Amino acid sequence: MSPQLIVTIVIVVVTIGAMVALYFAGKKMKTKQDEQQALMEANKQTVSMLIIDKKKMKLKDAKLPESVLKQVPWISRGVKVPVVKVKVGPQIMTMFCDEEIFDIIPVKKEVKATVSGAYITAVKGVHGTQLAEKQKKKKNIFKRAVEMAQEKAGAKPSK
Repeated sequence: MSPQLIVTIVIVVVTIGAMVALYFAGKKMKTKQDEQQALMEANKQTVSMLIIDKKKMKLKDAKLPESVLKQVPWISRGVKVPVVKVKVGPQIMTMFCDEEIFDIIPVKKEVKATVSGAYITAVKGVHGTQLAEKQKKKKNIFKRAVEMAQEKAGAKPSK
């Protein structure tokens, strides 16, 4: 057999082995995630809280309790996560939150939040106030010019 054929066969076998290993690892991680999600749903409660500050920062810089930092793998301590500083009753706490709701959390306002442990999963306004959804980004000058040209030409603006 030629060396090129042997190299090709080895590469194909290694690739197939890696794909099978990734499939089973992904399946295992998915079951863990489902278990954790069910646990979070079982332990959620609604709490009224005052949002003091919110940031995306590294876990080691977030001033979290030692017990929380010990549970996090060492490789994940440098990852930036959304952290919210809140006042619940007389106590000031640092909590995590979902990426999806991080942008709509208002700063220096009181909200009703669904909390599971030290993790904020949903936020609602207090006293019937509506929270603003994600604010639309301003269009740059090029996009505005294209829209104006399409409007003058009678074409439908592209999005």
